[in-house]
Amino acid sequence: MASTYKDSSLKVFTLNSNRKLAQDIADHIGTKLGKCTVSRFSDGEIQINIEESIRGCDVYVVQSTCSPVNDHLMELLIMIDALKRASAKSINIVMPYYGYARQDRKARSREPIAAKLVANLLETSGANRVITLDLHAPQIQGFFDIPIDHLQGVPILSDYFEAMNLEDIIIVSPDHGGVTRARKMADRLKAPIGIIDKRRPRPNVAEVMNIVGNIEGKTAILIDDIIDTAGTITLAANALVENGAKEVYACCTHPVLSGPAIERINSSKIKELVITNSIPLPEDKQINKITQLSVAPLIGEAIIRVHELQSVSILFD
Repeated sequence: MASTYKDSSLKVFTLNSNRKLAQDIADHIGTKLGKCTVSRFSDGEIQINIEESIRGCDVYVVQSTCSPVNDHLMELLIMIDALKRASAKSINIVMPYYGYARQDRKARSREPIAAKLVANLLETSGANRVITLDLHAPQIQGFFDIPIDHLQGVPILSDYFEAMNLEDIIIVSPDHGGVTRARKMADRLKAPIGIIDKRRPRPNVAEVMNIVGNIEGKTAILIDDIIDTAGTITLAANALVENGAKEVYACCTHPVLSGPAIERINSSKIKELVITNSIPLPEDKQINKITQLSVAPLIGEAIIRVHELQSVSILFD
């Protein structure tokens, strides 16, 4: 554990979504988690009680809006209101996984932009800043009128693969939208990139159409921000092997892993799936193929830099 942080006005709280990550972040900073309880009335209403004074403090609340998404989002909104009424100096939301980020635009008529709605809810509740990790769409930063620090998971994932000393690698984006992310990893690993040209007839259903790039005899590393049902990533991995790739690794920042994801990963051509702990991984999903890396040092350092009014941009590299 790091030495005790010198400034007692910095407080770190967590709710129910990812207590282990929150504890690791607090340990990195050198502080204790703030005391609060989350309970429910018999009809399911959420009740939050902050059990220590936070008057005049800079408070950081760690909460990923992962499954159950709506419960965790509502916990966060109620917590923000409680902090505001308890006279916190600033309320900083640390959201390693930003739920509803996939609804970032109107792809069809009469669709909501839920990512903007969540931003509005956080601001209206009283949040002063958001620290998040690998938003599904970078333009979500523009949905906020408060400061937002958008951290990157690529350096953590890249460092892991660099340490493996894999030979003749190619970084592959599973769709056109992830090319920028793949390019960042390729630059760090000094490797070429490839692209899976896919079509998605409906949500959570992907169909591989074509592979752009020379993958013959290469070790392919697929990179994505979110793996949900694992349909896209496993289809892509299987297609890469069928088209000549020697072996396939995959990685992502946010392991949603819902529905048939684990079964699909187990039966796919993916040799190893590398993820972060932005979302907790339940025991029944901890299979041999999955390796989980911690984002606690990255987020902990970001909190320290924000609190000490230092630049956060150095962490993007």
